[in-house]
Amino acid sequence: MCGLLTYISATGIGQSMAGPVGDALESIHHRGPDGTGIHADNDVVLGFKRLSIIDVEHSNQPLHYGNGRYSITFNGEIYNYVELRAELTRLGAEFATQGDTEVIVAGYHHWGADVIRRLRGMFAFVIWDRRERIAFGGRDPFGIKPMFHLVTDHGVFFASEKKALLPLARWGDATLDMANLSHYLTLQYVPEPGTLHRDIGRIGSGECFRYTPGQGLAIRRYWRAEFRPTPQDHPEELYKRIREVLRESVRIHMRSDVPVGAFLSSGIDSTACVALAREFNPNILTFTAALEVDGYSELPVAEDSARQLGVTMHPVSVTAQMMMDALPRIVWHLDEPVADPALIPLYYVARKASEHVTVALSGEGSDEFFAGYRVYREPLSLKTVNGLPAGVQKGLRVVSKAIPTGVKGKSFLERGTTPIEERYYGNARMYTEAEKSVLMRQYDSSVRYTDVTAPLYAEAQHLGDVEKMQYIDLYTWLRGDILVKADRMSMANSLEVRVPFLDYTVFDIASTIPTDLKLPPKTVETKYALRRAMEGVVPPGIVNRVKLGFPTPIRVWLRGEMYGWAENILGTSKAGHLVDLGYVRRLLHEHKRGDADHSRKIWTVLVFCLWYAIFVEGSIDPRPTPAASALLTKPVVGSMVS
Repeated sequence: MCGLLTYISATGIGQSMAGPVGDALESIHHRGPDGTGIHADNDVVLGFKRLSIIDVEHSNQPLHYGNGRYSITFNGEIYNYVELRAELTRLGAEFATQGDTEVIVAGYHHWGADVIRRLRGMFAFVIWDRRERIAFGGRDPFGIKPMFHLVTDHGVFFASEKKALLPLARWGDATLDMANLSHYLTLQYVPEPGTLHRDIGRIGSGECFRYTPGQGLAIRRYWRAEFRPTPQDHPEELYKRIREVLRESVRIHMRSDVPVGAFLSSGIDSTACVALAREFNPNILTFTAALEVDGYSELPVAEDSARQLGVTMHPVSVTAQMMMDALPRIVWHLDEPVADPALIPLYYVARKASEHVTVALSGEGSDEFFAGYRVYREPLSLKTVNGLPAGVQKGLRVVSKAIPTGVKGKSFLERGTTPIEERYYGNARMYTEAEKSVLMRQYDSSVRYTDVTAPLYAEAQHLGDVEKMQYIDLYTWLRGDILVKADRMSMANSLEVRVPFLDYTVFDIASTIPTDLKLPPKTVETKYALRRAMEGVVPPGIVNRVKLGFPTPIRVWLRGEMYGWAENILGTSKAGHLVDLGYVRRLLHEHKRGDADHSRKIWTVLVFCLWYAIFVEGSIDPRPTPAASALLTKPVVGSMVS
């Protein structure tokens, strides 16, 4: 787990860019405090920050291979590198290190671009071939590791975080992207592949690229999720296969030369990871967050699970003041605004974990793979309406419009007579179009959430409604919110987070589960097949428990401890020419009085105001000082990498 900043010159000015690239590289020091590497020649500048995990004493980057023909910068972990190394050795490959980085570049030499299909792990990498004068790289299938790019007239930059590209964007028009601001206000995150800076984009999950100086950047998709629900005559065999593939995924995700721990909440996902990891390391340490507000703390259940599993837990308490203190720094680490309050407890859990381990397992991806969100049950509940003839549905839609707002049945009829392509656009739904027309100073009615989801629905048109929803979330919510949250909050604390559920072997089996074994019609359970697979592995009380997922009581705190803080941000922000801050202040006042729960809408704008102050206005500078950055450097097993 590391940070890269790579520049490929189109005009032979690489040497002159070494200084600016080196300076910009320091903005992602937190991603790799164990070592810095920079290589520059006329064609390229390769910058790297290393967090040493595997082959600690060697495998420094940029890594050169093939008598200097290839150079690579790589962020992530390849879990099957041992097996790939053995296969490449039989093909005649020679290795100077024991790590996974060299395996990627050796694989590229022998297999070309097909190497990316053989990698099992989380990754974002750039390989420069000096002989062919071609850059090749890509990103893992699910988008676990980030990759930003900035294309200019004199070359292309790639970086693990967008902030590293901002000082280098002066040759381009890095102005605010209003369409993506509109999407953010709907979704609570900026959807890939764009960003809020118009000229900076992202390599998408499951995408690779080729760059030839003078010929531009060519991006293509090498992997796409395929759900293929298959009827099961013997469900118990399916549950057994799920259990076996998860056990094997956890095992291979624990490959490391440094200590590995795990996050533990009250739900089945993280508990399953811990229970399976304990089989390979009985002394694994676990970490969780505690929020001292009734109904929000996962600590009692997590502590009970840790006790039953026989593992040590390290909890961290998170208060309203801690959230207010950390949010500016968190927004800086995010690069893009993400209005998920769960970021803050995750930030503090990662900080606690980094005091004890360098790697932590986490349960991200389970909900998207195994149908864990309660909203996935909606197509089942709406069958009585959306299964009716089109003419009848049209009539019911007219009836629903006549029913007063708040009256029981109105929402059911509206949603039941609305096609899923218009009805579902992910887990987060902040501002409606009508609300945005009031909120946004430059509202454009032609920009809709369907701009994001329509291409995805076109790809999933052959699937049932539940699988369509899973597909939408895989390409929006998962990579726009969940994985951004996991990567940035862990890397902010120089901690590597690994996600065993997000493994292609796990998806291969999860993608075959029929809808009735994910969401049985006669129960209220989600992730039914996963829960059955984990019986006897996780404590009985967790098997059917609904996961909270590090929830935060902003609804409560914005009426109390956070009210004045929020009012001050809204009252002093210079983003008023983009969003109507007076409108949001009225929402805050209504929320305080208890007239309505506007907490998520308010939080969405608060995060944007902080983002604007940091990245546009420059009135807030939460960056760690060089001295503070140095404090992030911690000892690792073996020698320090210089």
